[in-house]
Amino acid sequence: MRAHAERLTGLGTTIFAEMSALAVATGSVNLGQGFPDRDGPDSLLEDAIAAIRAGANQYPPARGIPALREAITEHQKRFYGLAYDPDTQVLVTTGATEAVAAALLAFVEPGDEVIALEPYYDSYAAGIAFAGGRRVPVTLRAPAYRLDLDELRAAVTPRTKVLLINSPHNPTGTVLTDEELRGICAVAIEHDLIVITDEVYEHLVYDGLRHRPLASYEGMAERTVSISSAGKTFAVTGWKIGWVTGSPEVVTAVTTAKQFLTFTSGAPFQPAVANALALGNDYFDALRADLQSRRDLLADGLATLGFEVHRPAGTYFVTTDIRSLGHTDGIEFCRMLPERTGVVAIPHQVFYDHPTYGRPLVRWAFCKQPEVLQEALNRLQKL
Repeated sequence: MRAHAERLTGLGTTIFAEMSALAVATGSVNLGQGFPDRDGPDSLLEDAIAAIRAGANQYPPARGIPALREAITEHQKRFYGLAYDPDTQVLVTTGATEAVAAALLAFVEPGDEVIALEPYYDSYAAGIAFAGGRRVPVTLRAPAYRLDLDELRAAVTPRTKVLLINSPHNPTGTVLTDEELRGICAVAIEHDLIVITDEVYEHLVYDGLRHRPLASYEGMAERTVSISSAGKTFAVTGWKIGWVTGSPEVVTAVTTAKQFLTFTSGAPFQPAVANALALGNDYFDALRADLQSRRDLLADGLATLGFEVHRPAGTYFVTTDIRSLGHTDGIEFCRMLPERTGVVAIPHQVFYDHPTYGRPLVRWAFCKQPEVLQEALNRLQKL
């Protein structure tokens, strides 16, 4: 008897599960998996508690409660000038991971090609495989991680159906420029492609830069599946509240797939997230400033230790090249690191179809308390 379906071949246990288990087994500081070690705003937590006590514990509407759908439309208008109908153009999902999977299931036929920016979040490979698609990587190369538009154009074939774009980009931390975004739009329009955009780090952008959604560009509103979530913005990654915005046709297509995945979820968390999305600019500004200071603490410390540091423009993650310390294989390095130093990180190469590009690269999460980051740096001196 075959152990599993062919489409699962090569997926296996995620690197995050492996490294988090190593962290527990060795008592290491976990700079691997990207979750904060602090809770979100007190008002957000209290709103969830109040919702539980008020009885919001059964199935919410399949597309999400009206208050959250309205809050999402107001957020998109406030930050990006995008206007959506909360009844027909918003879908609440079980995190952004489900949203990406549902979007791929909605638009990818078996044999269709999906172009994804490499390195990519590992669920993209799984989602494409579940839909029966074929993954076509376009590589963001170290140390600048800029998108080569000629390479993107060359990757398109008659079988291409979807562009899967992630900006701010995990794991590299790059934020796509206006020129790069316009180039993506030109390719999508010329070849009549659907564009799925993972924007979960939209508010985690530093050094005065700003995120701009692809849906805001001319000709993109009808073909873009925009995805984000509350987890990264409000430090509640375990709540798994995400959303999709797009044209009524796009959202209906994604809803058709999503309803048979989880149907709905997070009843008491949805009203809390709705209120959080309306927090003042001071919250979002303080979030960016705080995380930028943590980025600098970790990046400067790693550089002092001898790593070649690629300082990110966004997200939770700093990337280093380990060759400057005499190492060449990120997987071997990360498996050695917990026992030797008591610190956990994530190797880049598991996020590549062309692992050679990521072999000497290692990702470190800086969404931890400053004293935790400093403890990790102290331990890494053993290297």
